[in-house]
Amino acid sequence: MTVATPARATTPAAPTPAATTPAATAAPADQPARVARLSYFFPAHNEEANLRPLVEEALATLPTLAETWEIVIVDDGSRDETPAIADTLAKANPGLVRAVHHPTNLGYGAALRSGLGAARYDLVAFTDGDRQFRVADLARLLARIAAPDRPDVVVGYRIRRADPLVRTVYARLYRLANRIFFGLAIRDVDCACKLFRRDALRGLRVESGGAFFSAELLIKLHASGRTLAEVGVPHYPRTAGSPTGARPSVVWRAVRDFWALRLRLWAAPKRALGRGQPILESERATSA
Repeated sequence: MTVATPARATTPAAPTPAATTPAATAAPADQPARVARLSYFFPAHNEEANLRPLVEEALATLPTLAETWEIVIVDDGSRDETPAIADTLAKANPGLVRAVHHPTNLGYGAALRSGLGAARYDLVAFTDGDRQFRVADLARLLARIAAPDRPDVVVGYRIRRADPLVRTVYARLYRLANRIFFGLAIRDVDCACKLFRRDALRGLRVESGGAFFSAELLIKLHASGRTLAEVGVPHYPRTAGSPTGARPSVVWRAVRDFWALRLRLWAAPKRALGRGQPILESERATSA
């Protein structure tokens, strides 16, 4: 994994000119006060058509959500112009935008791991790179994490899923399986709109590098005593690029990782919870 652009991010006095585009979405009127520091990242695999509009949207919106913020693009071995566009955006917005590159396609979970590990600030949020979520809707998650019970993680759930029927059916079966076999009572495990307290990720290890990553992370967060909350978020149709989540290879990898964790938890729970790579990069360096 290689990382491009400067190592520190600061908040500009006003959004950059490039951020003032029609694609930017205003924050909700009931948005809470800005948080002190927020890292926002998104995985991108062959998302050349979505990358620039999403970064421009984030540049326009994040100053309304946080005093200090950063954007991390995780290019997961893209074969189109995604890597070049990511580097161009990082160069044009030094200190605000960074690009993390996987030389080859390592999988969705590996991209999330890289984004969580690269994030530097107290709160870490992500959406996908396909623009099916709006950056402004992170305000819903920020309001929930600031509630009196102060959850460690806020998981979005799609109010109305804008996906083909086959993916919706698969998601419902997957949710039921996670509830039955892991006791994970989350209504939308794989919703790509989540917010974490960075401290809640300390000491956590996740084994999966594929589509099961999100479920494994939530299972281990819950098992370690972290508190999880849920908030509904709008979901929008994909307007560019092609989805990959329903590919047989992706589904098979998720099924394999699902049962590997379940069997290990039955055999040796403590050992199973400690398997995998640390989420935080500082802990990876220590354990290496």
